[in-house]
Amino acid sequence: MQDKVRRLAFWSIIVAFAVLGLKFAAWWLTGSVALFSDALESIVNVVASTVAFYAIGVSQLPPDANHPFGHHKAEYFSAVTEGVLIVVAALLIFREAALALIEPQPLDAPALGLAVNMVATALNAVWAWLLVSTGRRERSPALVADGKHLWSDVVTSAGVFAGLVLALSTGWFWLDPALAIVVAANILWQGWLLVRSSVQGLMDVALDDNDLTRIRRIVEENSGEALEFHDVKSREAGRARFLEFHLVVPSDMTVETSHEICDRIEDALISAMPGLRVTIHVEPAHKAKFN
Repeated sequence: MQDKVRRLAFWSIIVAFAVLGLKFAAWWLTGSVALFSDALESIVNVVASTVAFYAIGVSQLPPDANHPFGHHKAEYFSAVTEGVLIVVAALLIFREAALALIEPQPLDAPALGLAVNMVATALNAVWAWLLVSTGRRERSPALVADGKHLWSDVVTSAGVFAGLVLALSTGWFWLDPALAIVVAANILWQGWLLVRSSVQGLMDVALDDNDLTRIRRIVEENSGEALEFHDVKSREAGRARFLEFHLVVPSDMTVETSHEICDRIEDALISAMPGLRVTIHVEPAHKAKFN
């Protein structure tokens, strides 16, 4: 599965270059500032896809002496980088749009240019769906971030298409740079959302409530003669999820028996949540908090 994620990340670079070429062709055919802003964002897609490919490769490296818990968080750095690049692209688009708004220009070969741009948009839409669905299934923050960014590109491209059709039908060519400003504002918002969610990952955010509820149920069903469990702590790091808690057992229970209970709990948890890394601290009865 890890090879599948990295292979998909590699093909994202190829798709990004293809979309970039199509969008710049659409801008060259029309001279549209809105289409130029769309093409500028595709430059970000190329850089972001390249960074994601590298980060996914790093995240898949096995643990070593300096990184005993693995390299999973590398993917979050990729997502943060992509968010920053999105912000830079938005600022460039604002500049071009402001200059064009002062002196709006009619469009050249609009039908052909819009057709080329829509081909690029359709390609982006299919690839965005594939990245997000695969990224969620394989728990890859870099793939999900890349896919969400592409989907925001699809939405803005569709808006640009509709707006340019309106500009051509009414002769209101000021709509072209105005649309570019709307595109830039949306890109800026998407960049902020991406950076915020990625920083949460870097800050060791806990597993969601549904996962924690399922974990508690599994522990209760498999704890056997244990008295209670408490101090449940969890965190996510890309595809890896970590869990630790204290398990209180009778003071006269043998080490062997308590170890068997721990093994049973770990096996049940990992079976329900593949990839979960479990640490259980066994404590004697006088350490109980709730009994």
